[in-house]
Amino acid sequence: MRPYETMVVFDTTVDAQSIQVALDRALDTIRNNGGEPGSIDRWGKRPLAYEIKKRKEGYYVLVEFAGVPVTVDELDRILTLSDEVLRFKILRRNERAKTRRVTAEA
Repeated sequence: MRPYETMVVFDTTVDAQSIQVALDRALDTIRNNGGEPGSIDRWGKRPLAYEIKKRKEGYYVLVEFAGVPVTVDELDRILTLSDEVLRFKILRRNERAKTRRVTAEA
């Protein structure tokens, strides 16, 4: 399995429970398609660099996970269909950069 991370920007006009439901749906999608969710980093409300759908701020969440290409495709589909999501980006993490960072810290 390959390491990935996704940054999801949620709409702040919806309540916190709706954001949690959408995040749980994304995590279930990862699990059900052969992936393993990793750390979840909630950045909270932050201003957007530019307006998206007439919104000036979003609720940012960074999710790390491991999976196969099918996992990424299904997660992309689920996040695209979710009304609570303003924007998202799924990136494949560089495995070598992680090992270099760990050895540099030691």
